[in-house]
Amino acid sequence: MGWVSVCRLCEGARLVGVLGVRSHYVFFVDLRGRFPRPQKKPTPLREVRRGVSKNQPTGTYYSRQDSPHALRISKCAGGRPTMKAVVMAGGEGSRLRPITANRPKPLAPVVNRPIMEHILLLLKEQGIEQVVATVYYLADAIEGYFGDGEAWGIPIHYSLEDTPLGTAGSVKQAEEHLRDGTFVLMSGDALTDIDLQPAIEFHQRNKAIATIVLARVPNPLEFGVVITREDGRITRFLEKPSWSEVFSDTVNTGIYILEPEIFQYMEAGKPYDFSQDLFPLLLREGKPLYGYVMSEYWSDIGSLQQYREAHYDLLNRKVRLPLPGEESIPGVWVGAGTTIDPDAQVIPPVCFGRNCRIKRGAVVGPYTTLGDNCIIEPNAMVVRSILWDSVYVGAGSQVQGAIVGTGVTIKENVQVQEDAVIADRCHIESDSIIRTRVKLWPDKYIEAGSTVTMSLIWGARWRGSLFRDLGVSGLSNIEMTSDFAAKLGAAYASTLPRGATIVLARDTFRASRMIKHGFMAGVLSTGVDVADLRAMPIPITRHYIRASGAAGGVCIRVAPNNVRMTLIEFYDRRGVYLPKSGERKIENLFFREDFARCDADEVGEIFFASRAIEQYQADFQKQAQLAESARPLRLVADFAFSRVAAIFPTMLGQIGYDVIALNAYPDPRRSPRTPAEHNAFAEKLTQVVQSLGAHCGVMFENEGERLTVVDEQGRVIDGSALLTVFARLMAETCPGKQIAVPVNAPSVIEEIVAPYGVQVIRTRADVRSLMNAAAEHAETLCFAGDTQGGLIFPQFHPGFDAMFAYVRLLEATQKLGCTLSEVYDQIPPFYTQYRALPCPWELKGRVMRLLAQEVNGRTETIDGLKVYTDHSWALALPDASEPLIHIFVESRTPEDAEQLLAQFVALVERFTQKP
Repeated sequence: MGWVSVCRLCEGARLVGVLGVRSHYVFFVDLRGRFPRPQKKPTPLREVRRGVSKNQPTGTYYSRQDSPHALRISKCAGGRPTMKAVVMAGGEGSRLRPITANRPKPLAPVVNRPIMEHILLLLKEQGIEQVVATVYYLADAIEGYFGDGEAWGIPIHYSLEDTPLGTAGSVKQAEEHLRDGTFVLMSGDALTDIDLQPAIEFHQRNKAIATIVLARVPNPLEFGVVITREDGRITRFLEKPSWSEVFSDTVNTGIYILEPEIFQYMEAGKPYDFSQDLFPLLLREGKPLYGYVMSEYWSDIGSLQQYREAHYDLLNRKVRLPLPGEESIPGVWVGAGTTIDPDAQVIPPVCFGRNCRIKRGAVVGPYTTLGDNCIIEPNAMVVRSILWDSVYVGAGSQVQGAIVGTGVTIKENVQVQEDAVIADRCHIESDSIIRTRVKLWPDKYIEAGSTVTMSLIWGARWRGSLFRDLGVSGLSNIEMTSDFAAKLGAAYASTLPRGATIVLARDTFRASRMIKHGFMAGVLSTGVDVADLRAMPIPITRHYIRASGAAGGVCIRVAPNNVRMTLIEFYDRRGVYLPKSGERKIENLFFREDFARCDADEVGEIFFASRAIEQYQADFQKQAQLAESARPLRLVADFAFSRVAAIFPTMLGQIGYDVIALNAYPDPRRSPRTPAEHNAFAEKLTQVVQSLGAHCGVMFENEGERLTVVDEQGRVIDGSALLTVFARLMAETCPGKQIAVPVNAPSVIEEIVAPYGVQVIRTRADVRSLMNAAAEHAETLCFAGDTQGGLIFPQFHPGFDAMFAYVRLLEATQKLGCTLSEVYDQIPPFYTQYRALPCPWELKGRVMRLLAQEVNGRTETIDGLKVYTDHSWALALPDASEPLIHIFVESRTPEDAEQLLAQFVALVERFTQKP
């Protein structure tokens, strides 16, 4: 080893360390440009500042060793053959917009290094000697930055896709470079410090054709969940599950160790995906497909929040990757030519690029990254923020928890608040405020004194998941505003072809009318027409969507359980809820603000669907066919202040029933929303039925979707009991058919319908799944129902319809010559219990995995985890919208039900304690 002495003040020197300003320092470096390990602790920054000469410029000087050869290289031992790696670099990073609006995601910097550069240096360190990069989006930018890889000491070949070929298809295109032997595949836009050697040894030891590197994550919803045996052999894949489908927190990282044999399972030039196509094929054919669970750090940086966290994790040394610059004092990495004023305050951990200027009184850190050539003016504050290259922060300005792109100018006394994102080349004039979560796309100009409360141009970014169980909801005129509704309407309509027609309805609540007009404006702005039903019960809205041939529909109403919230529901052309894939499309467009705006002369039209009620009544009469068989009955109907009161009494009168109507005018503020209010309404209905000697009482809730009945003895029949009554009646009147009920419905239903040859279809516990089952099995399905009074007769339409269900109930009892109380008394006794338990989001996957390992008995995973014991069952179901796990149990005695509930509650509470 030869040593060369280099003078720090010599021109062109590239040294690492704190510059002594009065002494002429000599450093020793080896021929590769590396420094020997220092024998002394670094001089504290405050002591360096004391030595500043009056003849020198104020500040402390640093330089950075930029050569990638500074990494310690792990050479291949024992003559091991050279291994190649594929780096997938075709992603555009749409979920990171607007910061990726002008660059591909692999070039997005994480602590002043592009993500892909971190990956290349990791591969180089671990002995990978050749890389094939698959590129597509802005491929020239990636190739222009990395070139042939010489500067990084690792040769790079590029495989360019003319059209998207998928993850596996792009690797197939590069087959000629990968035929030599085992190779590694990594994503160029995910951050990891994985040690590949144990994974490769695991792969070789199991003689696998492919090994998928797995990681445990707190929230597995956006990843592919992988189930393995104890030896690591893969048994099942599940792509992007809902919480009710989560049985593990082990997910696919996109890091693979592959044998060239895989290429024979792919066709050249054909789009092919590893997780969707190749791996399921290998699994079906019984090929050795294994999963290796890594313990190191991994993040796919799939959101702006994860992008921030990746910076924090690197600065906090949670990720074992080298950082650019020299760590002059613990937790402070500084690049060449950067100066820090003695009166500035630097709070570790921070990383500064080259040639930055941090001036008097400025506060920078903690958890802050500055790119090259940044200027922080006096008394400015930059905290927990990510600034790219050439950012100017004016005097007195505050940037807190924000991401700021290249070339941004922030003038004096500006406030940039938490989670704000400012893309490249934006100019923000003095005394402006950029509110929390606002996104500014590239090249925007903000005038002096502005308060920016919404993303430029179209509106504020919604926090968290946009869709919940039934749709999109928020506090009326606070979270759910007219401008938010306009943006949501534009996002929804952008998923439809221009010139399509949607059906739009609302309830009678004034806030719903306001939101409807905003939503309608957004729809019209994309060139989509609107059939306006105005205030209309939901069953009639669903029926009209199906009957009119519309592309879909939307209903805007007060949330069923909270009068202060507005709910927007989205239906497909059948009148059932949009599938999850449709919701994801709307959500992606909403967050990206990528709307299909049309020209002024192409704006959509509004027309009023004046005959929607008449069409519903005509089809209702045709399907019910009760006029001839109905005998006079005295009925009591509580319309619970819904719009059903304006339609249904007349229909019952035409059939021949004597109806006493209660609460028969619309007032959504007085409709029952809580269980206590429901019980109070039911009690009053019971009193009227008994006092009048009526044959039956009925209550319509949730704008005509939910049903509660009272028999002639005054007993309230609702929920699961009502579902079993309908199962009994429909089985006898429609033998040999099918019925559909959710997985949490009573098991006695199978016992009730078995003598009539009726098959029970069990669905997931959500409304969407039940409606989809009704639509898919409309020809053979007699009815479908849930445990909340929702009933579907798909021959009419595949949505909840309490009006039609009630008439079917009357029809069945008259046809069988029995009373409602007689049917109710024939139902076998069963007892149910329910509890909702708090469970942090990050622990849901772990809790479900541990439950599956702990319980004994036959299990079922239609939705959540259902465990059967003798005459009993328990269901653990993660909530899709809240940090909860729902526990349902059923048994033949109340004591057994309580005992089983207590057992599962104890397990969940134990597993939710953080390890």
